[in-house]
Amino acid sequence: MTRPTTNPLVSVVIPNYNYGRALELCLRAAQAQTYRPLEILLVDDCSTDDSVAVAQSLGVRVVSTGVNSGVAVTRNTGAAHAAGEIVVFVDSDVAMEPDAVANAVAMLRANPRIGAVCGTYDAEPLIRDSLIEEYRCLHQYYWLAEHEGRIGTLHTAICAMPAAVFAEIGPFNPKLRHTEDGDYAARICRRYEVHSSTTVRGRHDHDDTWRVVLRKVFHRTRLHIPLYVRRRDLPGGIATGPRAGASVAALLALATVPIGLLGTTWLLLPAGLALGSALADSHLYAFVLRRRGYGFTAYFALAHFIVNAAIALGAGIGVVQWLTSGRFRRLYEPPLPKGAARPAGAPS
Repeated sequence: MTRPTTNPLVSVVIPNYNYGRALELCLRAAQAQTYRPLEILLVDDCSTDDSVAVAQSLGVRVVSTGVNSGVAVTRNTGAAHAAGEIVVFVDSDVAMEPDAVANAVAMLRANPRIGAVCGTYDAEPLIRDSLIEEYRCLHQYYWLAEHEGRIGTLHTAICAMPAAVFAEIGPFNPKLRHTEDGDYAARICRRYEVHSSTTVRGRHDHDDTWRVVLRKVFHRTRLHIPLYVRRRDLPGGIATGPRAGASVAALLALATVPIGLLGTTWLLLPAGLALGSALADSHLYAFVLRRRGYGFTAYFALAHFIVNAAIALGAGIGVVQWLTSGRFRRLYEPPLPKGAARPAGAPS
């Protein structure tokens, strides 16, 4: 396949719902890209904040979904309106580095086997709000950088793919509001390589409250269980060996604390489990210690222990749902054509 010598038009598609707070930083970063030619589309999922006004004040084209429908529909709407040969999806709470689009396009043009290039996060948050946000930022920076190269999943915060590949694979599943990226990864990786690169980078306005962080990791892990059962090589949290062990050990450590009522010696069990959880992520803690020192590393270790326990709890409940609910097992199956009946004997 011969690559064209002129730069193809790139469409930067920014799905958004009520991220007006970070949106100006995101849009200005998109406008500051070194790559040309470039078009920018904000696809607004019926925000109730000032998101649309922010985009219009910067001269950015705005497309609306019409009805609040979730990020999968929002990305699909953007792709349908995009004129570019390459589509770059960027979350509205991410500000790309100036060369992010240029680097992603160069990777796609250099290797026709690559169907998508995924970006990574900077180690510093886009907007500093809380310690839990600092934890999320460093953790995701480390995890994404660790998996640079060919990956078996899809990180959609910054994700570039040829429009022809998107048309071939099909749209994001519109019924999925939390795990549409995992579903798309399973589909695109059957036909193409997906690569992650630290040269395609941006700063992310991470979640800044404990409630949001724990809810997100719990539900995303739970909802990924049907995918993990079908594709056991899918990376991410509980799906990988050491991280699975760290998560399970953290949850068991919390669950076994009450046996300390039988005597202080019994507390050695939860203490040993907590130590095992920490040892499984020792390289991560060493990285944080080098960057932030002992004080923040102590906070990071506590936060990571609690997050690991939430991941394991979500996985456990997801397994129970998978065993007891046919509907949950079919979560990632394509919908039946209108009027078609499910085959006899299929789980309900």
